[in-house]
Amino acid sequence: MLGWSINLFRIFGIQLAVHASFVLLLVYAAFEGWRDGGGWAGLIASVLLTVLFFVCVVLHELGHSLTARRYGVNVPRILLMPIGGMAEFDRIPRQPRAELLITIAGPAVNFAIFVVLAVLIGLPPGLPFHPQIDDTLKGFGQVLLYWNGLMGVFNLLPVFPMDGGRIFRALLARKLPYLRATYVAAFVGKALALIFALAAAFWLHQTMLAVLFAFIFFAGDAEYRMLVRREEEAACWAELARRVRPTERTTPDEEPPLIVHGPN
Repeated sequence: MLGWSINLFRIFGIQLAVHASFVLLLVYAAFEGWRDGGGWAGLIASVLLTVLFFVCVVLHELGHSLTARRYGVNVPRILLMPIGGMAEFDRIPRQPRAELLITIAGPAVNFAIFVVLAVLIGLPPGLPFHPQIDDTLKGFGQVLLYWNGLMGVFNLLPVFPMDGGRIFRALLARKLPYLRATYVAAFVGKALALIFALAAAFWLHQTMLAVLFAFIFFAGDAEYRMLVRREEEAACWAELARRVRPTERTTPDEEPPLIVHGPN
């Protein structure tokens, strides 16, 4: 499924791609803009606003990616999907401090955009729960301001593997083994994802939000299982290396040679 993507261009050496289903999102945005009585102007405004929102998503993912590269992590691609964006790392550092900084960098970008727009155009009245936004150029910017604030807060929910869940995992990893910290973060994340999905479906009547939390539920479980497989593979390689390590006879006065081997 993730292979159904279209490469766009590179930014800071990272390939930016969009999932094929992203086209359907743009079509839906165009339809909504037209249906709401805006005609061609409404259609263009709706598509443009959607594109600008995903520009902010790209900036969010770049926050993660550029910070990760400072820790030697390779980031081959950022993939945009209708439900958001995903930076693909070749590995995730197991040092809690590194994971904390990499994770916090994404929402920090959204909050920075929020502050810049607030200074330039001001906050809409009624923020945060009932923002009153006009159909003007200023209102256009205030929509982006509101979405960036919402994106930053939403990503800090402690639902693994969202940013908040990764922060929770990094904090746990300061006291627990990494695998155990991931298990706890994934367990809590799945419970919260289920609660939020049900609330979105039956209380807020937001089907797409419910689908998003359902996706997060399975993504968190999949990442934990992948980590377990890697741990088991590493243990198998270490045991194999131990069994095939050559042994040499030594006299009581001789020290056995130091043998460096891998992988382990």
